[in-house]
Order: sequence, then C-alpha cells, then structure tokens
Amino acid sequence: MATLHAALDGGVNFFDTADVYGDGRSERLLAKLKKERKEKFYIATKAGRRLPVQTTKGYSRKNLTAFVQRSLKNLNTATIDLLQLHCPPTEVYYRPEVFGILDDIVKAGKLRHYGVSVEKVEEALKAIEFPNVQSVQIIFNIFRQRPAELFFAEAQKRKVGILARVPLASGLLSGKMSPGSQFAKDDHRNFNRHGEAFDRGETFSGVDFETGLSAVEQLKKLVPSGTSLAQFALRWILDFPAVTCAIPGAKRPAQVTDNIAASALPPLSKASLKRIGNLYDSQIKPLVQHYW
Repeated sequence: MATLHAALDGGVNFFDTADVYGDGRSERLLAKLKKERKEKFYIATKAGRRLPVQTTKGYSRKNLTAFVQRSLKNLNTATIDLLQLHCPPTEVYYRPEVFGILDDIVKAGKLRHYGVSVEKVEEALKAIEFPNVQSVQIIFNIFRQRPAELFFAEAQKRKVGILARVPLASGLLSGKMSPGSQFAKDDHRNFNRHGEAFDRGETFSGVDFETGLSAVEQLKKLVPSGTSLAQFALRWILDFPAVTCAIPGAKRPAQVTDNIAASALPPLSKASLKRIGNLYDSQIKPLVQHYW
C-alpha cells in the first residue's frame, strides 16, 4: 500500500493489474487505494488466465462474464475502466465472436473499454483489426524492439493505445543483477529461463540470462551521471510516440519513485540511440526477433 500511495504522490494515474495477480488480491488492494485517496486514477485489469487450461473454447460468454463479475467485485466498482484479454491463445484473435462478447459486456455498462495483452507481434496486428480494441499490451524494451518496426505505425493509424509491458526485461535492465543472482523457487526467473513452464519470451524477454548481463554491462556505459539504468531503459521506451505508457512493476516506494523520474528525463541522444541499436542488432536480435 505504501508503494501504491507513493505512485499517486508521484503523479501516476494509471495502474495495470490482473485477476490472477495474487488470485485477486492485487485488484482488492487497488480498490482499497481508491477508498483511501481522492485523486482520480484508472485501473486496467485482465481476464483469461483463470482458465485451468488455455483453449479458445475457454473464452466463452459464460466464462468471460464470470471473470468480469469477479473483477468488478474485487475492484469494488460498477464499471471496469479497461479489461484486457490476458495473453490468450493465438487462435482467439481469429474468432470475432470473442470480441463480440466483449462488445456486449461494454453495452451492459460493465466495461468502459477493452483491449488485449499479447505475446507476439502477429497477435497484436490481428487484434487491432477489431474496431473496438482500444489498447494492446506488448513486451517492448531495449531487448525486445520488433514491435516498433511495423506494429507501432499500424496502432497509431487506428489510434490504439500501447502499453509497454516487461519494460525492464524481468529486472535485467535494472542493472542490479549479476551471475550470482538468486531467485525464489516460485519466481519465473528461476524456473522458466528456457520456457519450461510457459512462453520463454516472458522471462528476461527471451534473452539468455548471461547474454543479457553482458549486454547490460555495455548499456551501463551509456547511462548519464545521476541516472539509473532502469530510468535510462524506461526513457528509451517513452521516446517512442506510439507508446501510451510503460508499466514497470515496483515492490517498494523507492522503486516506484525511481521509475517515475524517468518521465522527466530528456530524450536520449542520437549517439546513445545508435549505440543501443547496434547492440541490439549484433547481440540480441538474433535471439528474439523472429520468435515474438
């Protein structure tokens, strides 16, 4: 709660969560925040990951309605600001009826808007063919640059918002990790480095941990004095006009304050952008570009 309050104190007015984060606890904490503060802020949540098995059939009217009802209760609200499909199977984007169900839930007054969270650029491009998809949440960071090549321009044409998720590559781009870094047993950075549990691209943005650490050491040389690598990495994202918001996570007030400061930094220099581009092209691109 201290971290959430620090975010509001720093000017944040948008929070991204999901019904499966803490099995609804994250949503309930945001409801508590709304009760304790007078400032207006917006909450985006997600639905779909409560399915025991990810299948296209699971995205039915019955299930989506139930997911929305549960989130409404957790958030203690009559209408959800933004509901996002939570990385559903690719086939869902080829089923217009799923988006028709969401249209009906909007008409019923339970959602203001809906969007999607995706794994792949292909899914993002397909999703924005549906006229009422208002936002796309996609992995975008210094280690995952492909979305900027085609998708960003298409999203801008359709006035679709872009939420840059995993902006710090699971913490790699914080610059605080080392070869000896240890992670909890239930932390995906411990058990999913090679996609053992779910999509490999989620963990460290699909980059091999040791390769990522090496690239981070090179990035550190570009960071101006008085700026953290995390701020530098977030500023890089914010320099893309198509991006609506970057959504880094934070566990402590100091982290969220540090993240917020990135928005006040000046744009990165052309020299820095060129060196970042060269680093990506030579060391990272071959590992991730054609997978997601």
